[in-house]
Amino acid sequence: MSETQETFISHLVELRDRLIRALVAILMVFVPLAFFSRELYALLAAPLLATLPAGGQMIATDVVGVFLVPMKVALMVAFLIALPYVIFQAWSFVAPGLYVHEKKLALPLVAVSVLLFFCGMAFAYFAFFPMVFGFMAAVAPEGVAWMTDIEKYLSFVMTMFLAFGVTFEVPIIVIVLARAGIVSVAQMREWRPYVIVGAFVIAAVFTPPDVISQFMMAVPMCLLFELGLLLADWLVKPAPEAQTS
Repeated sequence: MSETQETFISHLVELRDRLIRALVAILMVFVPLAFFSRELYALLAAPLLATLPAGGQMIATDVVGVFLVPMKVALMVAFLIALPYVIFQAWSFVAPGLYVHEKKLALPLVAVSVLLFFCGMAFAYFAFFPMVFGFMAAVAPEGVAWMTDIEKYLSFVMTMFLAFGVTFEVPIIVIVLARAGIVSVAQMREWRPYVIVGAFVIAAVFTPPDVISQFMMAVPMCLLFELGLLLADWLVKPAPEAQTS
């Protein structure tokens, strides 16, 4: 067996071991949380339940949905709690192949990107959900019982968490593009009108079809783009111009 093959196999073995460690960590967090799955789902459903009319409730159309859906919520929470350790395992696998200057940049960016993703989820939970659910409750026709299936609610919430989490990663994307030299900060400033239009198009695709929802995703995306430009302008130093004789 050649040295290249041995190196490749050793990397695969290390990757397998680190994946197993990450999965074990998630499982260790999930097991105790499973006993509180109902309370976790109630906490997740609180923004909707708060806007339902008196006596309103959610429904379950699937026979085993009342068991599986709370377990899915517990698994999601377990993953979020174990995420720092999961990222540590991924970093430990990737870091040996990086240069020193790449490590100095990558580690802070990874840490900040995780924090921003959590901020996006928090924004969706505390700001977006109450506003959207309140709007939907207000426009519901008279005589219509506005209720939703718990599985569909979970799917909607997960989609919004992912959408807003990725939205809050915009500053990281801007910094990486500028730092890698793919696009300069000046060029991205020139693209500002297209970014604004693109933000509203993305918001129209991922949010419910109402103006409030679209604005609540598009406006933070535009503001975060501007924040990314400011940070990139500060962090990324322009390359020195070649001296002419």
